[in-house]
Amino acid sequence: PGSHHRSHFGSSGVKLIHPRCPVHLPSPKAHPTLYPSAGSKSHFAAMSDSEHEHEEVTDLSNQEVTTKYRTCGEISQKALQKVIEACVPDADLTDLCELGDSIINEATGKLYNKKTKDGKKIEKGVALPTSITVNEFMGYHSPLKQESQKLKAGDVCKIDLAVHIDGYITGAAHTLVVGGEKVEDRRADAITAAYLCAEAALRQVQVGNSNLPITETFGKICDDFKCKPVQGVRSHQLKKHVIHGNKSILGVETQDEKNEEFTFEANEVYSIDVMVSTGEGKGKETELRTTVFKRALDQTYILKTQKARQFISEVNKRFPSLPFSIRAFEDEQVARIGISEARRHSLLEEYPVLKEKEGEFTAQFKFTVLLLPGGSKKITGFPIDLEKDVKSSLSVSDEEIKKLLATSATTTSKKKAKKKTAKDDKTEEAEEK
Repeated sequence: PGSHHRSHFGSSGVKLIHPRCPVHLPSPKAHPTLYPSAGSKSHFAAMSDSEHEHEEVTDLSNQEVTTKYRTCGEISQKALQKVIEACVPDADLTDLCELGDSIINEATGKLYNKKTKDGKKIEKGVALPTSITVNEFMGYHSPLKQESQKLKAGDVCKIDLAVHIDGYITGAAHTLVVGGEKVEDRRADAITAAYLCAEAALRQVQVGNSNLPITETFGKICDDFKCKPVQGVRSHQLKKHVIHGNKSILGVETQDEKNEEFTFEANEVYSIDVMVSTGEGKGKETELRTTVFKRALDQTYILKTQKARQFISEVNKRFPSLPFSIRAFEDEQVARIGISEARRHSLLEEYPVLKEKEGEFTAQFKFTVLLLPGGSKKITGFPIDLEKDVKSSLSVSDEEIKKLLATSATTTSKKKAKKKTAKDDKTEEAEEK
């Protein structure tokens, strides 16, 4: 697995996803990235955002869209809660990942089963395979059964998953300490820093605000806890069939990666993803097999072997736009052959497993937020108790950030506070469905 995995990295460890595809790749000095091609447009049917929006209204101004996001959020929460409860000593990582995916597929399978007006089935299910990383590891670890590991008491365990209905995506990630012991060491510093970064971001993702202060806030909080935001991690706008939208927020700027400023707008949806490390904040490649991929629809090639063609045909049918795991295929041999050949011809984008230095810890929190007419609404992600679960000896020193964290996470627009409009009422009704 090691040599096979490494063949898709440059000599410096840069993952070359599309050698012949005109998308941005990090410079030779950059570190591997957790995202296959952040901001690339090789998404659903290779269609642009504007082309989607000419066909239908796909933002939160559409009540049906709001309802689908809210429903996905509820399913994300249910799956995440069940996996959290199952993260006990000796739990098998593959079993935990399969548990998350099965809950998502079972829950979405009961909904939206009527065909659309043009007779098509509504796609739904896993939008990002359940992944679990431990301690210094981070990224998309969704292992095959024969390559799995077991959790140990005291492990810092990160769970990451996402759900979609009709291409509308909600994701969530959570960090816990296996065994439930209260920690006060460097594990507590990383977990507290990541959680407070997420809480601060929630209060900053408001209509009319710029994205730039969010990255600055991450840096200040991490400095206070003697941690680093992990390089290459971005929060993204979510759109129909697009899990990594062009509007994004870096966890930390580097010489090679800079934020592009934008303003949050009404009716948008964002996945806020925070990852913090007690180490250098630079993910390195690992020997762990990559098992999570996404179809690169801007690449075409007729594969040579029958099994490889069978595999890519199934990918095109079942996973046309969103990430999938090798575990999702009944015939693992067909999947392995298909992936091997598809990678050689750049038909797949890879979601790698990265790591910090051994002995360091990484923590992650992710939530989905809707920018509704009545204010920003967080619909996924669980809180942690900074007294009961973890207790860091460090704290936030910046007075402005202290004030920010002390404000309510539930915002109400001035317009709504003065007078509700009929549209606001309709949107709220959609939220309650």
